Amino acid sequence: MKKFWNSIKDYVYIILAIVLIRSFVVTPAIVNGASMDTTLADGQVVFINKFIYKFSDIKRFDIVVLKNDKTQDRIIKRVIGLPNETIEYKNNKLYINGKLTETDFTFQDTEDFKTTTKDNEYFVLGDNRPVSKDSRMVGNFVKKDFIGRVKFRLFPFNKFGNIK
Repeated sequence: MKKFWNSIKDYVYIILAIVLIRSFVVTPAIVNGASMDTTLADGQVVFINKFIYKFSDIKRFDIVVLKNDKTQDRIIKRVIGLPNETIEYKNNKLYINGKLTETDFTFQDTEDFKTTTKDNEYFVLGDNRPVSKDSRMVGNFVKKDFIGRVKFRLFPFNKFGNIK
């Protein structure tokens, strides 16, 4: 029996390490739907960093995966509003607490709206606003709803690498 264990123990350790890493640190996911077009397209494979928010704060413009309790699914969106902020879209420009906010990515045309977050609430939007079911429809999210941050695309290979 000891000889058998010695012959397989390295494989058992590798499998155990992979299961633990995938469960608690990083896991792949397939983008489902067009709500994040053109940043992320339907069918692309990304890595979700499940560990990041245990030690760092959620930041504006992070791309995140969330548990949507209303529809019992997982969604991928971009964080726009942080706790205790007033978020306003007016004439296709983003204002946070009344100040114009510059971004390094392009927003698609968005209908004007204004909303406020409370303690521990985050406002998220999909990049493809006309088809995205996001905080405008389902409400704000709290930190416990965050599964992790998406920062890396694995597939397709011609877009392999970090995501803005």
